[in-house]
Amino acid sequence: MLGLERVTKAYSSRRGTVHALRDICLKIERGSFVTITGPSGSGKTTLLLTIGGLIRPTSGRVEFHGTDLCTLSERHLAAYRNQKIGFVLQSFNLIPYLSAYENTMVPMSLRNGATNNHEQKAKALLDRLGLADRMDHLPRELSVGQQQRVAIARALGNDPEVILADEPTGNLDPTLSAEILSILRDLNEKDGRTVIMVTHSPEAARMGRHHVRLVDGCCVEADGVAATR
Repeated sequence: MLGLERVTKAYSSRRGTVHALRDICLKIERGSFVTITGPSGSGKTTLLLTIGGLIRPTSGRVEFHGTDLCTLSERHLAAYRNQKIGFVLQSFNLIPYLSAYENTMVPMSLRNGATNNHEQKAKALLDRLGLADRMDHLPRELSVGQQQRVAIARALGNDPEVILADEPTGNLDPTLSAEILSILRDLNEKDGRTVIMVTHSPEAARMGRHHVRLVDGCCVEADGVAATR
């Protein structure tokens, strides 16, 4: 479903060229649960955002069902992100003046369709994630664990094929971390969604059936994920 062929991302700085990614080659099958690990600054988030169409690589190909994202216009990339990808971030990125229900509705509001269907879906997602009694609460009125569950509900709004999670348990205590990881596992095992998760946590890393490890922008390990260098 997802293929990266010799993907490189380089930035210019006063000290010269910085390579965030170097010749990354991966093939990720539909329904996989992949964890990406590595030391800080190794390129994990850059890789995730490149897969998500938020960063264009300097060179190489990023293919989704055979379409090279690098050839898409900004408008078509935005549609790809909205319709195919669900983002779950460490910082939640909830809109502070919108309720949990309204935050969940945001991605759906960007697509055409019956508004009442969107409303029913948002309520069903929040109910599934144990937030039926928190729909009208603002982010500041929710615990950090509840905020992350709202972020997951929002990510699911448009039925994405792929969930990209960047340190989704980074701000949570062990109990809440286990709850969020259980939700991601269910989305993978019960819903069949592909989950790709960046993490520093050894416990979270063990959730994946496949593992990628980066060091200095290079893929040094790809357990269960086809890779060439």
